[in-house]
Amino acid sequence: MKRWFAPAGYTVPYAKVKMEVGGAFDVCMRSPDGIDHLSRGRVVAVIPNESLAFEMTVVGPDGRQLFTAHTEVTFESDGAGTKMRVVQSYVLFDAAAKIMVQGAPMGWSQTLDRLDVVLSSGVEHGVFQLHRVFDAKPQAVFKAFTDPEAKAKWFGPRKEMADMTDCSMDVRVGGRETATANWRSGMVSRFEAIYHDVVPDQRLVYSYDLFIDGKKISVSLATVEIKAEGTKTRLTVTEQGVFLDGYEDNGARERGTSDLLDALVRSVS
Repeated sequence: MKRWFAPAGYTVPYAKVKMEVGGAFDVCMRSPDGIDHLSRGRVVAVIPNESLAFEMTVVGPDGRQLFTAHTEVTFESDGAGTKMRVVQSYVLFDAAAKIMVQGAPMGWSQTLDRLDVVLSSGVEHGVFQLHRVFDAKPQAVFKAFTDPEAKAKWFGPRKEMADMTDCSMDVRVGGRETATANWRSGMVSRFEAIYHDVVPDQRLVYSYDLFIDGKKISVSLATVEIKAEGTKTRLTVTEQGVFLDGYEDNGARERGTSDLLDALVRSVS
């Protein structure tokens, strides 16, 4: 559910689903601007491989109930594939939620597109480049990437979101770096990197694997370029990623890296 149950651009940081009558159906969808939309519900009917139904109450950021949704899903064979039908009805508690309900058909269409990607078990490619300018010398920026204590100040989730464990760093050609984040939601993410090129105060090139709950979701090649510009230093980070087995990134890696670089600017400046 975390891999697909949200419209395009959204992520699912938390999902608890017990597929039996009366079982929990709780999902948190996070918007591209970081706002969480929590839906709490329960499963009301299950016929394995044929149909299921669940009811959810959508709650706003302030904790107010916005509306409830009753969803019925049916599955039937269609040649070599499966035809799925989704029917949803609503009870509104807040007039402001009307626009959300009106957008539900498009949201479901995007969500099912993501499910199709997950089930296809293919790969997705992504490339991005980010820049930052520092009021510091290149040596200070390079140290922030290569010194364990300096990197710990900016690399990783905020302390209130996760605890970092099993961190190691060996910055040399062929050297490796690891870091594990134990998230408050119960998710565990792991970063495993190997360095391919190291030019002190100028450049780092490394590849890294990222795992979520023990499953490899991506393989990336990252290049870090550091150049003096007068009294300042320009940093350029370029990443080329392959997202595996239906994992749909939707720009989340670029946004996350951008947030990390903002933290890097604060730690160096």
